[in-house]
Amino acid sequence: MPNNLSLGSNEYRNEYNDKLIEEDEQEGGIDSDAVVAKCAEIQKAISEGALTSALSGFLGMKIATYANARTTLETRKSIGKAFITALRSGAVMGFLLAANGPLVLYVSINLFKLYYGDDWEGLYESITDYGLGGSSMALFGKVGGGIYTKAADVGADLVGKAECNIPEDDPRNPAVIADNVGDNIGDIAGMGSDLFGSYVESSCAALFVASISSLGSSHDYSAMSYTLII
Repeated sequence: MPNNLSLGSNEYRNEYNDKLIEEDEQEGGIDSDAVVAKCAEIQKAISEGALTSALSGFLGMKIATYANARTTLETRKSIGKAFITALRSGAVMGFLLAANGPLVLYVSINLFKLYYGDDWEGLYESITDYGLGGSSMALFGKVGGGIYTKAADVGADLVGKAECNIPEDDPRNPAVIADNVGDNIGDIAGMGSDLFGSYVESSCAALFVASISSLGSSHDYSAMSYTLII
């Protein structure tokens, strides 16, 4: 009967002489310093992505709230001025997302470069979790906000139409306030976090693909940041 496992010099081999695991690897396991440092960098990237996504949704909701009052006041003058005010307020949120994501991503890459150096594959493999953090916050904002929005909408409609016989979104119905708050959370804060997650995920994916390509193995920092610049 053949011996299934044979102990060679610092390594284990099976009956086909295939190396299974080194003795040093077995003793080190997940307690090695490299694995712990790698996990710390991944957790840092996820936290940065989640905080940036939450900040984008919060700022977008604040801008939309202030813009609602200004748009209402401009409608007393003309429809054109109200449209311009609403368009500019929406553009502020769009440009904010387009600038906030690459800025924090660029800072994160420079911070991670202090640890990884020229190890582009390891650096951008960890930085991809920045997009994961942004997507996780988008999940809570979009799905959680959508559930609250729909619950408040249904409750306001049932009370207003069925019981009090008043039209939809009537200011006499107190539940309309909760409905409008839900619209801000789901349609503005959740949408902002969702767009931020999609935007950052595509950037991180392009950076990681460039880092594992055969041409990217010998590139310098400026060349590897070309995708981020675009």
